[in-house]
Amino acid sequence: MSSNVMARTTTRTPELRRSGGWAAVGVATFSTAWGGNQFTPLLVMYRADGGFSALTADLLLFAYVLGIVPALLVGGSLSDRFGRRPLMLPAPVLAAVGSAILVVGGSSAWALGVGRVFSGLALGLAMAVGGSWIKELSSPPWETAAKGAGARRAAMSLTAGFGLGAAVAGALAEWAPAPTVLPYAVNIAVALVAWVLLLRTPDTRTPQRRNCIPAGAHSIFGCWNAISAGTWRRFVRVLVPVAPWVFGAGASAYAVLPALMADHVAGAPVAFSAVLCLVALGVGFTVQHSARHWGLDDRTGVVVALSLVVLGMVLAAWAAAVLTVWAALIAAAMLGAGYGMTLLVGLQQVERIAGPDDLAALTAVFYSLTYLGFAVPAALAFLSRSLSYPVMFGFGAIAAVVSLFAAVGGSRRPVPIS
Repeated sequence: MSSNVMARTTTRTPELRRSGGWAAVGVATFSTAWGGNQFTPLLVMYRADGGFSALTADLLLFAYVLGIVPALLVGGSLSDRFGRRPLMLPAPVLAAVGSAILVVGGSSAWALGVGRVFSGLALGLAMAVGGSWIKELSSPPWETAAKGAGARRAAMSLTAGFGLGAAVAGALAEWAPAPTVLPYAVNIAVALVAWVLLLRTPDTRTPQRRNCIPAGAHSIFGCWNAISAGTWRRFVRVLVPVAPWVFGAGASAYAVLPALMADHVAGAPVAFSAVLCLVALGVGFTVQHSARHWGLDDRTGVVVALSLVVLGMVLAAWAAAVLTVWAALIAAAMLGAGYGMTLLVGLQQVERIAGPDDLAALTAVFYSLTYLGFAVPAALAFLSRSLSYPVMFGFGAIAAVVSLFAAVGGSRRPVPIS
């Protein structure tokens, strides 16, 4: 891990060093992840009741990426310069606004798309700014924690929100009244509670002035995203092959498989979709929690992460061919393990190679690349006109193998010192 783990800090309060101050940011991250993924199990409902085609529904799932990416890249970089709290405070509010728009949107694809974009804006801020804030609050002088604790806590906060948001929304939509209202109302309440908790959380950075682009650095957004050349090379060689598989695996588990199984679980298709979300993300959460005991180095972590994705794609091809409940559950579990490990390995690599002035910016770039994987459901729906899902998942397994060899080759070079 880089020796410069802390940026310039605000007044250091000794009593907070072991107080778990990161938990409030974790709750806020959890609430925005909840808002981002609550829509996923409801896709089955919108297809049936709203009359949306599979492609339209998958495009609505992908729509929140339009909010996530700019919020990631701009919000993360600005928080490196102006502080974490000012950029993180809007996140729970935007999550609540997004859920409110989804309530009033009804069966309008355009309104639902707008609501998804707001959910994406919230999640983008939480991932880049909240993740960096959690990492810093898990480090001295705020807390003495084990190596990699910040990355694990950030990953687990996201995964718990993704999983519980989908599970609760799916259960409420299947069995509770007002299925297009109540699931979103719960998220609004959770998000507002999270916003209140953030108000008293200490900021870990103070506003600062700095040169726009230091010598030997690369910048995507002018003064606010300068990354050293050595860090950038490591990022491209190792993290670029890994990142798209985070949600490539996740979305395959909780968006593609539920759609394929909808006609085979006719009694409760929305609930089964929620179950697949919960299985995939529950396994992902467990992997992230237990990985600290495995003692994996950088290269071994990459190998394990992408090997799980390869196995997940192979099992998804099998599940798509046989279309049984148990096959879908097994495939979702393995894809969830791949999701969980690729996310954790990616965040830990970012934490190691980033300097104090580009932690949130580099985290934002990584997360932006992970969301390329959310194009997988729409891409497969489009290609299904000429290819079967087992064949497409088979190609996915081959692509994951190629990514594995590329990332392992890149990880042989030493980690740059920031």
